Amino acid sequence: MTKNATQNDPQNSNSNTEQPQASTQEIAESSKSLLAQRFRGYFPVVIDVETAGFNAQTDALLEIAASTLILDEVTGLFSLDETIQFNVNPFEGANLEKAALEFTGIDPTNPLRGAVDEEFALKETFKLVRKKMKAAGCQRAIIVAHNAAFDLGFLNAATLRSKIKRSPFHSFVSFDTTTLAGLALGQTVLAKACEAANIDFNNSEAHSALYDTEKTAELFCFIVNKWQALGGWPLAIEEPNQS
Repeated sequence: MTKNATQNDPQNSNSNTEQPQASTQEIAESSKSLLAQRFRGYFPVVIDVETAGFNAQTDALLEIAASTLILDEVTGLFSLDETIQFNVNPFEGANLEKAALEFTGIDPTNPLRGAVDEEFALKETFKLVRKKMKAAGCQRAIIVAHNAAFDLGFLNAATLRSKIKRSPFHSFVSFDTTTLAGLALGQTVLAKACEAANIDFNNSEAHSALYDTEKTAELFCFIVNKWQALGGWPLAIEEPNQS
């Protein structure tokens, strides 16, 4: 007795098997940029501030820098994109701790600093962040910083003083490279962490917002890229044992 050829043909047999359909959510996720998928819609922006003390409410913000990042859609690797930096005039009534000024080497009274008011510095920074965030298809920026609570505290305080109603940054969520470097490299000091990651670091240039921001950005990219290379994202899914 001859069997039907269609029954014996695996290809024809498979064609009659119903394939699972992707959900609407899965289709929507796959259409997003890789950067929008990487941190659940958050857009990482590296920030560093130089200040005249430790109290965000009373002490002056003297410098701020922000670096945006890009994520290569082919390799899945992060790299530095663009940096914006401002020297900032102390707000009216701001406290200037002598020890802090000696540590950073900043002279707030130097007319050659080309300093601007907090409001202008923040608005220009936020403008760049929103532009890059929109291009990446992300909904909210998230600060990346070394000892992030410090930088985010000064950013939030300056935003409030400047009466800027809408900041692109999440008000309390952050990525702290101190913690990440401690986990990945066994170092928590920025210079030591960069050394462990083979990132050039010049101590004579440190404690300027521009330099520290870009070094922190390099460090963050190194850690995230290394995690990806080790199979950390997207997470490898083990196939179930068929035996």
